[in-house]
Amino acid sequence: MADAPIIDRAFLEKLERLTLHWARSFPGLVGGHNSSRFSGAGQEFLDHRHFHQGDDLRAVNWRAYLRLEKLFLKLFQVEPRVPVRLLIDASASMGTGSLGTKFDYARRLAAALSYVGLVRLDTICIQPFASALSESFICSGGRHRFVGAVDFLGKIELQGRTNFLEVAREFVATYNQRGLAIILSDFLDDEDPEKPLQYLAEFGHELLLVQLWAPEDREPPWDGELDLTDSETGKRLEIAFDAGARERYIEAFDQFGRGLQLLADRHGGRHVSLPCTLPLEEAMFGPLTRVGVLQ
Repeated sequence: MADAPIIDRAFLEKLERLTLHWARSFPGLVGGHNSSRFSGAGQEFLDHRHFHQGDDLRAVNWRAYLRLEKLFLKLFQVEPRVPVRLLIDASASMGTGSLGTKFDYARRLAAALSYVGLVRLDTICIQPFASALSESFICSGGRHRFVGAVDFLGKIELQGRTNFLEVAREFVATYNQRGLAIILSDFLDDEDPEKPLQYLAEFGHELLLVQLWAPEDREPPWDGELDLTDSETGKRLEIAFDAGARERYIEAFDQFGRGLQLLADRHGGRHVSLPCTLPLEEAMFGPLTRVGVLQ
């Protein structure tokens, strides 16, 4: 039996009316659809400035010259094509989930976001990671490039453990043009991911933190004496788990999410917490639209 497609055509048609939106202004290539505070070649008038030697004479406001006998240059609002980079967590913990793995959900979500961007002629980079960055896939130029993106997503394999610090360092060294960084992850790492994520934001990238979780990630359904094995490190832990322990665990999980939210807020980014049981269409037209990354 053939594998089910990552995303179906009927859903793609619904995505046609969405647009990826970033909050910051980036210096980028003309041809996008998000307004920028940077002036340059464009269609929407922004302001005037005095003419300087070497400026393009075609941008001179000749009507103002006839009235004032001074040369003024017309400035227009740039619509930059900002790179949109989808960082997909491909570590072993993403392979967990009793009702469908977090990784499968992340791939479908990445496909949907890629399609929205490609329709609007954004430049999309799909960048898997675990302990380091893996091979990436870059595409732009329209919806006809979507097939290649889906093929790439289907070939990503889970591997090893998460190392956000190494990933952040490598990302900054690899991608020197600032842009929108959408991180699809459960953010589960032995080390606190706050500092690496803060490093990405301080370097100038706008962050969208999409926290993916399975129901048992937030509320483990088990009771009694448990023998747990870490899916990434292989470490074993024997614990006694009861209703009181479950309440404390849920509070710690929610506090972790609030920490990611505060981190995003401090740096002008956004955070979305998505259970992998939420239908993808509801995620796209619900939480992701409400935080403003989709319009």
